[in-house]
Amino acid sequence: MRDVLSQIVRWWESGRTFGLATVVDTFRSAPRPPGASMAVLGEEAEGSVSGGCVEGAVYELAREVVATGTPVLQRYGVSDDDAFSAGLTCGGIIDVFVEPVSRETFPELGAVAASMREREPVAVATVLAGPGAVGARRVVWPDRSAGSLGVARLDEAVDDDARGMLAQGLTGVRRYGSHGERRLDELSVFVHSFAPPPRMLVFGAIDFAAAVARIGKFLGYHVVVCDARPVFATAKRFPEADEVIVKWPHDYLTSITVDERTAICVLTHDPRFDVPLLEVALRTPAGYVGAMGSRRTHEDRLVRLREAGLEEAELKRLRSPIGLDLGARTPEETAVSIVAELIQLRWGGSGQPLTDGSGRIHGDGPQA
Repeated sequence: MRDVLSQIVRWWESGRTFGLATVVDTFRSAPRPPGASMAVLGEEAEGSVSGGCVEGAVYELAREVVATGTPVLQRYGVSDDDAFSAGLTCGGIIDVFVEPVSRETFPELGAVAASMREREPVAVATVLAGPGAVGARRVVWPDRSAGSLGVARLDEAVDDDARGMLAQGLTGVRRYGSHGERRLDELSVFVHSFAPPPRMLVFGAIDFAAAVARIGKFLGYHVVVCDARPVFATAKRFPEADEVIVKWPHDYLTSITVDERTAICVLTHDPRFDVPLLEVALRTPAGYVGAMGSRRTHEDRLVRLREAGLEEAELKRLRSPIGLDLGARTPEETAVSIVAELIQLRWGGSGQPLTDGSGRIHGDGPQA
């Protein structure tokens, strides 16, 4: 829903009813992940659920749902009997939930949109199928909830799960009994998490940092550029960055909270900056810590970090030299190699050309 939020909020505020189609589950090589959405109002459509494969069929279904007022859970997949039927040519399968949305059916949408703009975590839980009220919705924040799925015990169970999923940035289907029993699976609930964007911390106000900030922002990160030198760390030099901090890097990193979704890119390649910074970074739960420099620089760093007291297990977390071997030369190419490594680590890819492989293209999800 995030990708169509601005449009659907305008429709919602105008008092109109529109169809909202959301990918709630995927199988095999599905082109869009759970949470991808398409909104339909009359002849207008925003967003995508499949990258083009079944958009026409979903568009027509959304118009029907608006006319009838009844939500529908529809499965789309490739058809071996008729390759031209509405299906995914990539061979995948997606479950799409299509619902009518208006001020009456989704009164909390304004509050959800406000939380997303303010970077406040929020999750939307919707009954997809089963003995409950299909389409019933509950909105869950870390400290409060609104709406109901129809049964108080089910609301309580979903609240607990939704808050746990928010903490991990997870979106997906959870199954319960009709009264929230966790040992049963007769009722399906889709929990759509809207956690704040993950942060990319870029240390070192150099031309490579500007390129990394641009591509990090493109990928949806909240990008922070930090350098102790005020003449280099300026908003003018890093217009794509969400924040530009003038502070000693290790002092800044010590002053903030780092989680498992944080990516730390150390581009200073100066031991005065990067050694004390990496001493802090490698002891945080950050999901990625990479440092720029030659192999000789890397070996010197390791010596200095060992002298600072870091253990071998901590040092093994360091991705240095930073990035994948793409033969990159320019700052922009180097930025691509860095985010390629980030994506590889997140999804467990091999980093090899797809043409040299076999089997499924997309994996099962983030790696532990």
